[in-house]
Amino acid sequence: MPKEIRLRLPPDWLEITIRSVKSILLVEDDADLRESLSDVLRRESFEVTVASDGKEGLSTFQNGDFHLALVDYRLPEIGGIDLLSAFRQKSDRMPVILMTAHGTTRLAIEATRKGAFDYLIKPFRSKDLIETVNRALQVYNTSGKNVKIKATDGEEETDLIVGTSRGMQEVYREIGKIADKSVTVLIQGETGTGKELVARAVHKYGNRHDGPFVAVNCSAIPENLLESELFGHEKGAFTGAVSQRIGRFEQADGGTLFLDEIGDMIPETQVKMLRVLQEKTIRRVGGDEEIPFDVRVIAATHQNLEDAVAQGHFRGDLYFRINTAIIDIPPLRERTGDISLLVQHFLSLYCKDFNVETLRFEKGVIEALENHSWPGNVRELENLVRKMIIKSNGYLLSLDDVEEVLKRSANVTKVDNVSSAELLRSQHVREVLLRARSGALQHPHAFLVEELESEMIVQALEICGHNQSSACRLLGVSRASFRDKMDKYGLLIKSED
Repeated sequence: MPKEIRLRLPPDWLEITIRSVKSILLVEDDADLRESLSDVLRRESFEVTVASDGKEGLSTFQNGDFHLALVDYRLPEIGGIDLLSAFRQKSDRMPVILMTAHGTTRLAIEATRKGAFDYLIKPFRSKDLIETVNRALQVYNTSGKNVKIKATDGEEETDLIVGTSRGMQEVYREIGKIADKSVTVLIQGETGTGKELVARAVHKYGNRHDGPFVAVNCSAIPENLLESELFGHEKGAFTGAVSQRIGRFEQADGGTLFLDEIGDMIPETQVKMLRVLQEKTIRRVGGDEEIPFDVRVIAATHQNLEDAVAQGHFRGDLYFRINTAIIDIPPLRERTGDISLLVQHFLSLYCKDFNVETLRFEKGVIEALENHSWPGNVRELENLVRKMIIKSNGYLLSLDDVEEVLKRSANVTKVDNVSSAELLRSQHVREVLLRARSGALQHPHAFLVEELESEMIVQALEICGHNQSSACRLLGVSRASFRDKMDKYGLLIKSED
């Protein structure tokens, strides 16, 4: 007779064993499919509770404790989408997987928008079901151990500068020193570091805060239009100038004019800008009247202007005129301690917009963000947070998910210059069309075509060393047509000079 063996188990062993079994609520009106799905899930050691319609499913959910819900899209009494909403309202942790035989774009969008973890298109394989369920339960298991950041309550400040690092504290100190002083300011920092936010802070905390804040991106406006943009023009000053237009200096009178990317300004405009800053008057294009202004100028650039001056690309006298006070903004890679605060700030801005209450992610995500090089700086981080919110849809975001988004962001940054150029061109076209709609410009199509044609001729001449024959061959046009176009745009004398 075999000897009896007794095992002494800890008193909480049964409780631990029971709790380790994952409980799934299955809501499916098709009896055969309901039984098949139950068998598949139970073979994988899941505890399955079934309901045959939406009303029963809701009642069962309210009276039970489940780790996951598997819900058919089309149900009697209460539909799958409504059931999903009810489940998510009570428990934003529990993943809900929808099943449907109607895989439409509208359903995919609606299910995702309402908070479904995933959806399965019938018929699906048992393997696909188990993989999806395990992936969802992994989210549920980890969600108690994640770093959870909620969007902050209160009034949103889209122009808030965020950061407590030593570098940003120095920026704050500089703003405090110069805000009330009527001096020109030069803000230096890489693209995406938030130079305009700093300029707005100088304006906000200065003695001109009641006046206008007018921003101009010097690199976003074609060279032949920048002078008109800054100083205005008189009617008939050039093709398309059908009425008088005041420039940004006049618009900013009594306030602040922010000249972003001033390092991209061409030499001819630099000369006129120097005269304007010295004499405190402007002259509209095509006009003779000297118009006084009272404007504080804040300039910004991502370039090293000292090097540009040494290389002859930027006027030294203009550089010394605009750098009475200098604020250097550190790149994000030098203030990684601010990343968690920036993430918190962007969540407070975008979670509500995207209808997501919180963003949950695994431990290690912030560390991964801090280890990223951030070539696009804060602007890149802001864009990444938006992507993270959309990707998470209210569920836990894994470290792998975040690293995938970071990788894609890095690939986009490689072509950032091309993307920026396309954006600037798009903005300019839009501005011309808006001017046409307001009545300030007639025939916008002809204006844009002529503008592009003129620029092509100028660039071709520069590339070809102002040799007109070579420029004709480069553009693929006849010499007669080329000279007619040069005469039309007033380029003939300029080229010969």
